[in-house]
Amino acid sequence: MPPHKPGAVIGEFRHKKEMAMEQEATIRLGFFFGILAIVALGELFSPRRVLTTPRPVRWFSNLGVVAVDTLAVRLLFPIIGVQVAMAARENGWGLLNILDLPAWLSVLMGILILDLVIYLQHIMFHTVPLLWRLHMMHHADLDIDVTTGLRFHPIEILISMVIKMTVIAALGPTVLTVIIFEIILNGTAMFNHGNLKLPIKLDRYLRLLVVTPDMHRVHHSVTIRETNSNFGFNFPWWDRIFGTYRAQPVLGHEKMTIGLAQFRDPGKNNLFHMLQMPFTEKAGSYAIDGHGADPERLIR
Repeated sequence: MPPHKPGAVIGEFRHKKEMAMEQEATIRLGFFFGILAIVALGELFSPRRVLTTPRPVRWFSNLGVVAVDTLAVRLLFPIIGVQVAMAARENGWGLLNILDLPAWLSVLMGILILDLVIYLQHIMFHTVPLLWRLHMMHHADLDIDVTTGLRFHPIEILISMVIKMTVIAALGPTVLTVIIFEIILNGTAMFNHGNLKLPIKLDRYLRLLVVTPDMHRVHHSVTIRETNSNFGFNFPWWDRIFGTYRAQPVLGHEKMTIGLAQFRDPGKNNLFHMLQMPFTEKAGSYAIDGHGADPERLIR
């Protein structure tokens, strides 16, 4: 067999990357639209709360942000997490490429560590006032449903991408691990933001394994001591381990107020204004330096 020429090797590697990207995009889109449809249907047939603002208006704005986010990522990040994982595997980068672990354990550890990073990142966006300005767009929604789980400022998404790719390079998870984690992250974000009424007993046991809608809804309370709790997106264990877990909102799920004290005008939740929020609006006292404050003290 003749030796492979460098050009042929590079071409083959590029072909593999392109194939991986296409497969990842197809798989992720399939799960995305499937979970979105299932949760949306569940909200229609078994809603937890009565919505205070018209669904079409909110959905147009929230899903519009998804389109802007996707465009920003595609334009500014030609390299994605799967490609970083492939490069780490090819070059032996990262902890999991150094450790000689069974494949199943490597995947499990990779998912758990990536999820822990997302939990810590979420706390960081609540702690640093400048980052909170970006994240408050997510919390400014006056209702919470499946589309709230997709509502993040483009700059926050770009910062998250940098953090994620850095962690993937340092950790060295397999391509399969990254794909599974992305599917879980997107799916659970839509599920736990869903306006779904689950049986109380089911929720009690389910939240031992995954963040449920009732668990995460507490995080979207207007009351700051509740906003700064339940930071987990996928798995509920980090909140319990690090003392940020709060079981229920004080006023109950039907009577609690969703959103932020300084954003009560539905007119400020249109797409154009949402994108301006970090630069034009008051941040309030929701960053963790105001932990425990009452709503009337939130606006500075």
